[in-house]
Amino acid sequence: MKKFFMKILFESVLFLFIFFLPLHAGTVNNDIAMAFDLPSLVKSVRFPEPVYFCGSRVPLHEQQVKERLEKEMLLALWDRAQVVLWIKRSTKYFPHIEKILKQQGLPDDLKYISVIESGLRPHAGSSRGAVGFWQFLRSTGRHYGLRVDSKIDQRRNLFNSTKAACSYFQKLYKKFESWPLAAAAYNMGENGLAKAIKGQKLKEYYSLYLPLETQRYFLKAVAAKLIMENNEKYGFKFSKEDFYPESVFDRVNIDSPTEIPLTVIAESANTCFKEIKDMNPEIRGSYLCKGNNSILIPKGCAKGFKKRFSVLLKKWRVKNVKKFHLVKKGENLSIIAKKYNISLASILMWNNLAIRSTIHPGDRVIITSQ
Repeated sequence: MKKFFMKILFESVLFLFIFFLPLHAGTVNNDIAMAFDLPSLVKSVRFPEPVYFCGSRVPLHEQQVKERLEKEMLLALWDRAQVVLWIKRSTKYFPHIEKILKQQGLPDDLKYISVIESGLRPHAGSSRGAVGFWQFLRSTGRHYGLRVDSKIDQRRNLFNSTKAACSYFQKLYKKFESWPLAAAAYNMGENGLAKAIKGQKLKEYYSLYLPLETQRYFLKAVAAKLIMENNEKYGFKFSKEDFYPESVFDRVNIDSPTEIPLTVIAESANTCFKEIKDMNPEIRGSYLCKGNNSILIPKGCAKGFKKRFSVLLKKWRVKNVKKFHLVKKGENLSIIAKKYNISLASILMWNNLAIRSTIHPGDRVIITSQ
């Protein structure tokens, strides 16, 4: 145990030595950083060429802008593990985001907004209730056509959420006529930004006094772009096999009058429940909701899927014949459970409901598992 703690202590001291001393100790410690394949942090914040984002030139001749970008670069580079994951995930998701941005006629650089918003994680969430790749709030997501309810949360779907983000950015750019301002509005809200512009009588992102998070927001995206497009310059050297493979899949449409267990879909696609959930993060719970659904399955598994699915679904329905109660006015789940002498927990499980779920007259409630 003592050797273990000594090892941890040594590695921690070495880590601090490598990262802090190049800022102060000159050539000797820069050589040490190079020996560990790490660039000097001082050199990391030197920008020899004009820097652009979405075709907008970052005014680095203004000292306060230069300082702000240097800060974002240093903070990003400090968390090297995070940057590694950004770069590795980018090869998985960027091809799909880039395609949608191109189709919508938007700048390719906007893909870096998804990086600083979610780290390219479908299940990323914030304390304010924002969710998914582009961190939509529930209300904003619904406004831009995303389904967000107890069964489906399309904020987690790469394709739906990216298209929604494109629609939002198109509106913001049309309103503010500037990509830095459009990004600021995406972060703080268009009404808040419009109010700040009117109150300060300025329409230039770098000169506006905005919430501190918003003042950093655009330059965080610029920093992400600089690092990810020049990763070797900043000490991130990858071989081809280091990158995560591009997300590939087959898409199938399933139209059903009732909910279907994802286990049936997984078996029909010759895969497991987890892979179906991972490929379709918008699906909440263990069932695919009734109606028409377009879902992703592993590449190559669409061939023969419908035939396998038809057979397996029929078997499941025969095995899981259920009795239903037709909800009447004034009834709730507790009343129904008591009427049939079954537990409320059983009704919730059989119907894939939560304790706060509401039912309405005319709904059918499963009252037996067989």
